[in-house]
Amino acid sequence: MPVFKNYVTGIVGNNPLLLRELNLSERELGDSNVKKLAALLQDKHCKLNTLILSNCSVTEEGYKALASSLRLNPSHLIELDLTGNDPGQSGVKELNDLLQDPNSQLKKLRFLCPVADEACEYVRGIVGKDPLLLRELNLSEHELGDTRVNQIAALLQDKHCKLNTLILCGCSITEKQCLILTSALKSNPSHLRELDLSENKLQNKGVNILCDLLKDSHCKLERLRLRYCGMTSEGCSAVTSALNSNPSHLREMNLSANQLGFENLGVLLRNHKFKLEILVLCGCSITEKQCLILTSALKLNPSHLRELDLSENELKNTGVKHLCDTFYDSQCKLERLRFRHCDMTDEGCSAVTSALKSNPSHLRELDLSENQLGESGVKNLCDLLRNKQCKLEKLDLCRCSITEKQCLILTLGLCSNLSHLRELSLSGNELKNTGVKHLSDVLKDSHCKLERLRLRSCDITDEGCSALTSALKSNPSHLRELELSGNKIKHKGVKHLCDLLKDSDCNLERLSLKDCGITDVACLAHALTKTKAFNFLKDLDLSKNKIGNSKKQLSKVLKDSNCNLRLDSEETLFSVNLNSIGGWFSSRPVPIQMMDLHKSLTIM
Repeated sequence: MPVFKNYVTGIVGNNPLLLRELNLSERELGDSNVKKLAALLQDKHCKLNTLILSNCSVTEEGYKALASSLRLNPSHLIELDLTGNDPGQSGVKELNDLLQDPNSQLKKLRFLCPVADEACEYVRGIVGKDPLLLRELNLSEHELGDTRVNQIAALLQDKHCKLNTLILCGCSITEKQCLILTSALKSNPSHLRELDLSENKLQNKGVNILCDLLKDSHCKLERLRLRYCGMTSEGCSAVTSALNSNPSHLREMNLSANQLGFENLGVLLRNHKFKLEILVLCGCSITEKQCLILTSALKLNPSHLRELDLSENELKNTGVKHLCDTFYDSQCKLERLRFRHCDMTDEGCSAVTSALKSNPSHLRELDLSENQLGESGVKNLCDLLRNKQCKLEKLDLCRCSITEKQCLILTLGLCSNLSHLRELSLSGNELKNTGVKHLSDVLKDSHCKLERLRLRSCDITDEGCSALTSALKSNPSHLRELELSGNKIKHKGVKHLCDLLKDSDCNLERLSLKDCGITDVACLAHALTKTKAFNFLKDLDLSKNKIGNSKKQLSKVLKDSNCNLRLDSEETLFSVNLNSIGGWFSSRPVPIQMMDLHKSLTIM
């Protein structure tokens, strides 16, 4: 230490133990000299108030040494400046913890340049946490503008920033701002694993700029989402070309709601270094011909893909049949397949289920919603469900025009291999009471471990609700979510549900009864009073029902619970919990701004 003391004396002209401020900025101290300085700080004669070490090549080891010394002699140092150094994974936290130490006098800890510091304050105001301690930053739906983007860029390129995930959806990011962000991310690319710039009009120029980051060999991005960015085949070609030059890290890609070019995408998917696990191309106007290109590419490199979502494309039966060639391959290990609203009929459904039957053991989720499956399609689907190797956990058949008779066929298929299914969505099908009674045979089976059941707008009355709750009462412990909105179950139906809620084995967390013709909820208030359901229920939606005075009784019961209660009212009696709004029973959250907050109440 005497040698280092002499070194400092030579620089500042005074014994460092007598100084109140020491500035060693722009000197290549490195960790070895910082450790000597840290030892100096432990000296009981050291009275330093301010220590400035900007751009001194200090790394994580040096940060830890400083933190350790300041804990041993915490009483004097008030200000510490470490801008322009690299704290590693834990350096920032080590020193930040000192700010919480009651024995420490440290009040000002500076890691960033002024512009990046402004970004820190802005982010802290939104998320309530220090961004330097975050690994994920989500600023979605905040219109940033040039000033904020410049500040955030300064933060991103600082080595103190260790973000793994950056989500900036719907932030009105322009091409110019995309250039600023890309430049910042390129200067510090090795930490970023997830980037989501969806719902920004980047267009082809912005996407081309972003590609400079994607092709950087230091970029280790694993998840890329550019949904609804105004991209055409030109932008898609740029993305796939960039990824082709640096293919080994990406595991998830979402290019939904863009007009894509498939030739270059096919080339990327064929690349054996490309190990994509999740591919989402919803609403990309994919044609039957493009389906063939996609299939050809996937067949050459099928073993990594675990999730494929081609929803909202007019694939028709021909396109779906092309894709089925991939599913027949024994190397295909697809776990989640979504073909929602793909203009498929029973012919396409039969092709899908036939292909999956030949290789059924991996699939866990199947979404065929908004397709006209027909009776033969439902029968073929049931053949798949009966297969003992089929371990499907989630089945979505919303708005598939499933009839009462087809519901019976489906029920028979489910009953024969029931133990794996956890989520069933049949909303928007005219099941009526008869169909629900058939379905009840599934629910009462002791092997049924269903956790989420969605039967929105299925033309069910109190009679069907009675059959449903009776079945659930005989096997109540697994169900967590029940969606019955849009069915006219009325007061009698609610009374049946109350019997379920009173059951000591009922663990229901979410119950949606929106627009069910309910006028009285006094029985609900009674059912939730001093029962297990009071503690379990987290969300109760009773909006769009003309409920009388009994809603006050229910509100009073739930006021001290953790349950978010939604009621229609002209007066705001309770504060709105924005965290609970949007996408209750949907896999995709509804943006908060789409909700009518003047008509929604939440009890917190």
